[in-house]
Amino acid sequence: MATAASRSLLRTTRRLFCTNATPKNNHQNTHKFLEPDSFIGSWETPKTPKEAEAKLARLRREYAKQVQVLRKEYIVEVEALRIEKQRKEEARKEAIRVANEERKKLKAEAAKVRAEERKIEQEEFRKLLLKERAEKLENWRMKEKRQEEKKKVKHELLHRQSSNWIDGRELEKKILEVMVDGTQI
Repeated sequence: MATAASRSLLRTTRRLFCTNATPKNNHQNTHKFLEPDSFIGSWETPKTPKEAEAKLARLRREYAKQVQVLRKEYIVEVEALRIEKQRKEEARKEAIRVANEERKKLKAEAAKVRAEERKIEQEEFRKLLLKERAEKLENWRMKEKRQEEKKKVKHELLHRQSSNWIDGRELEKKILEVMVDGTQI
């Protein structure tokens, strides 16, 4: 198993022996160098020190002007790069914002669909409960009705049987006997 140090060394050696120009190093191949400056190596020894001083001052002014021009070009290039980078960053942020909005919209739609499904399921469940309650109520009513009918039948049967037990004529006789003789009760 390779250690972190050996992997790093391997990566470094690959990079050193790589012949392809990577985008990171591509600027080295595409860089345009400036033409050599005319004042380099152009110094000829003047005859008097005053002339030498004037020539040196002129060379310094020319060099300062060239440096000033190069600095202005550099500032313009850096500003252009900054603007380009800023534009890319804004485009990236806009793309992220649009993607977030799209994701939120899809999420909201999915939540809406789930809410609809949940509402439908709740409605079906409520209908099922109402149906079961109605069935239970009907079942209870039928049982009550059967019990009432059984009571009526029993009462009717008892009434018929009791009329068989004691005849109407005999009933009057028995009532009279009980009234006369109260000890039989």
